[in-house]
Amino acid sequence: MIRQGVSLGLSAALTRATAGALRAKAPGGRERWERKNYAGRTVELYAGPASALAVAVGAGRVSPAAGVAVAVAGICGAYDDIAGADDARRGFRAHLRALRDGEVTSGAVKLFGISAAGLVAGAFLKERPLDKLLAGVVIAGAAHFVNLVDVRPGRAAAAVLALGAPGLFRAGAGAGIAATAMGAAAAVLPDDLGERAMIGDTGAHALGAALGAAVVAGWGSPRSSGAESGGGRVGLVAHAAAVVAAAVYGDKVSETVRVLGGT
Repeated sequence: MIRQGVSLGLSAALTRATAGALRAKAPGGRERWERKNYAGRTVELYAGPASALAVAVGAGRVSPAAGVAVAVAGICGAYDDIAGADDARRGFRAHLRALRDGEVTSGAVKLFGISAAGLVAGAFLKERPLDKLLAGVVIAGAAHFVNLVDVRPGRAAAAVLALGAPGLFRAGAGAGIAATAMGAAAAVLPDDLGERAMIGDTGAHALGAALGAAVVAGWGSPRSSGAESGGGRVGLVAHAAAVVAAAVYGDKVSETVRVLGGT
């Protein structure tokens, strides 16, 4: 539990420090780092890359493969934040239809990039072929799920805190990765809820990939350092089924979050 607390604190501190540094420098001009949110308010984008960097570093300390997957998820999300800023299409189906028609959208790049990163990470984190595949689905699917719920201020960060919390009371590699994701989410939540900042696809995908990597890396019982309960076959199947269902019903998931958000 102490190690998880340290990981959480370091991740939160790195997120805040990086966001502050980006705000001070504003590479490319401040206009590049501003967006209009759903209510038409101007918000900053520093929280996205700041949280992605912190989670990639923290996850990488536990597992280099997990760190790379989180970093790639953040980079792909950043590409979509920039190249797809004016693209109203959302969901796998819309981007796959565009790809069928010969258009490679930023969403398609993100989809295949994060999926590939998840599969590569899964190949390093698991031994059996089926487990490698399931692990890839869990990592990429979790990244997509957190992005699905990022439709109102604070929803994505709050989801990461809620889903990662059980890991704080466990032992094993997955617990450290979960704590890292929670630290970054906690650091950005106040500004996100206050509609001063948004994490965008950059932060949402990185945080989600970290949650998926935590599940894949596994955590044992509070009395054990094993990874059986978190990253075993049964757990992988259950989590893979959940994220696939969320992807299939992505529009309904996002709409539910909007309704709960009071729109």
